[in-house]
Amino acid sequence: MGAMTFERRPTRQLHVGKVAVGGGAPITVQSMTITKTADVEGTLQQIYALAAAGCDIVRCTCNEQEAAEGLAQIVPRSPIPVIADIHHQYKMALAAIEAGVHGLRLNPGNIRRPEHIKAVAEAARDHGLPIRIGVNGGSLDPALYDKHGGITPAAMVESAQREIAYFEEVGFHDYKISVKSSSVPLMVEAYRRLSEVTDAPLHLGVTEAGPPPAGLVKATAGIGTLLLEGIGDTIRYSLTADPVEEARAGRQLLESLGLRERKNVDLIACPSCGRAEIDVIDVANRAMRAFGDRQLPLQVAVMGCVVNGPGEAREADLGIAAGNKRGHLFVKGRNVAVVPESEMVAALVEWAEFIDEHGTEAAIARADTARAEREAAKDRSALLVEKGADANRAEERIVEIRKAVGG
Repeated sequence: MGAMTFERRPTRQLHVGKVAVGGGAPITVQSMTITKTADVEGTLQQIYALAAAGCDIVRCTCNEQEAAEGLAQIVPRSPIPVIADIHHQYKMALAAIEAGVHGLRLNPGNIRRPEHIKAVAEAARDHGLPIRIGVNGGSLDPALYDKHGGITPAAMVESAQREIAYFEEVGFHDYKISVKSSSVPLMVEAYRRLSEVTDAPLHLGVTEAGPPPAGLVKATAGIGTLLLEGIGDTIRYSLTADPVEEARAGRQLLESLGLRERKNVDLIACPSCGRAEIDVIDVANRAMRAFGDRQLPLQVAVMGCVVNGPGEAREADLGIAAGNKRGHLFVKGRNVAVVPESEMVAALVEWAEFIDEHGTEAAIARADTARAEREAAKDRSALLVEKGADANRAEERIVEIRKAVGG
């Protein structure tokens, strides 16, 4: 891929979890789960599928207490940072913060009372969390709609600036901004104007772009235009489709523009939560070194424990999960082999090469899956006995969530 021939607009940098946004950091891909956030296992499976498709940051709706309690269990097990999407109820933002999320998204058109906006900003400031000011043309404050005579770029930029003013009043500066619209020309002009009046990182998107292929065309027209002008620090395709398609499209756009490097093995890893049996980061790094420059276009998962690993990363072509000093290999979520912990990385490489040559079905067919599943079940049971069902202490967070909602 040739070098970029266009210059990116300088912006401040913030962090969503460990992922940098703005300030020259690689442009990140975002998507949003479409599961009920209270469905912890279903949501985590979707998050892992998104991560395997190239998603860097995921957003989950937090519209009720059960969703916030779900987030308390999801966040410690998510392989990528989690942002809570807040609409109307400011207490849901406070509950999401107690749940441990890595950031918030607020829509100025939905939470309008200054005292509520400031309360959320103060809580985010105290917890060191960023907020995205998510202006949406379809939910613009009626006062701004009347002032500007409709949904205009000026109205959208002013909506963002009002929210910034409330944030600044309480000393909160860790924000990024989006001014999305379903109209590509409107969205492009709004971002151009916004980029002239703030150095905050900008999140790009064409909202409600619709189903592919038309939705892909609209989103690419808007996002691609701005990226080529050096505007934008993080992106999301809003498609009427499986969110995995959003992540893939975002990744492909960035690669085609030379803004992200193409990868061979796409390795995802869990965040090493309370049940992890290994140093996940060390194993993941050793695996990447072992794969080196091999041309293996596979999605490979490194999971800290066998309790949840194979199910959460079932969309990966290949993965390994730890349990009882052993590595449990799985292909498309099916347990296929058990190896000593010391041989985990070597086994990953060997199975990846086999899958690349023969395919996942052949890999499953050659395995003694009955034995592998039996051994995995044994180690799962042992881990649950040893560390309990709530190794991530989610119940403690849920107590605080209930106080935030009820108080």
